[in-house]
Amino acid sequence: MEVLIIEDEQLGAEKLGRLLQSIDPAIEIVGNTRSIQSSVEWLLQNKHPDIILMDIELTDGQSFEIFNLVSIKSMVIFTTSYDEYALQAFKVNSVDYLLKPIKKEELKNALDKYQGWRDKFSFSSLNIEQLINGLKQQQPKSWRARFLVKQGQKLVSVETSEIAYLYAEGRLSYFITWDKQKYVLDYTIEELEQMLDPRQFYRANRAFIIQIKSVSQIHSYFNGKLKLDLQPAIDKEVLISREKAGEFKDWMGK
Repeated sequence: MEVLIIEDEQLGAEKLGRLLQSIDPAIEIVGNTRSIQSSVEWLLQNKHPDIILMDIELTDGQSFEIFNLVSIKSMVIFTTSYDEYALQAFKVNSVDYLLKPIKKEELKNALDKYQGWRDKFSFSSLNIEQLINGLKQQQPKSWRARFLVKQGQKLVSVETSEIAYLYAEGRLSYFITWDKQKYVLDYTIEELEQMLDPRQFYRANRAFIIQIKSVSQIHSYFNGKLKLDLQPAIDKEVLISREKAGEFKDWMGK
């Protein structure tokens, strides 16, 4: 099995190499790149290996950009210190997703998963959508538990249970906590909708995602619409369309 390591920290790359060799001495590490640019150059100039161990945060950006610059024929095991990239990782041909510090047993399981996919599919004709669907069936759906956000010059972690509602304003997205704190997020409302547990959060309209306990009053409005009063109060009109009114009532009653 040939493996390319994409990792911008030399010590991290060396540790991965030692782990791979301890799992199977026959594994051949064919290269180690440290950036998007050097990784693209390597992939353009060399035969693609069986597996790429790919760190998400590189010196010149996130490694997802590599997929926009070169057609990767290898399977990928992503490595990172942050769990917020999991959904995006599985949009490309990923075998697995490992959080640092990487444990030998977890890495071995990922390599075993690759062997299973290799035996089941011919990668030269593999439909990536088919692979992704298979991986999703194996992975239990997990909802976002917290967000890392800026507070002045600091970074703070906010649990999703502390969020009353989220909304878009212009090109930015925000959330309001139960204690009326406001934070900006680096995600669109569409992306946030996919991250949050639908039992607790509902996409009210194009701009708002609301937590079920944030709805203090529901009013009938023009043309079959519903108007919501939220807590904490906000000086914005929050409407449910006539088309979504029935769905919203069902969600509130579950």
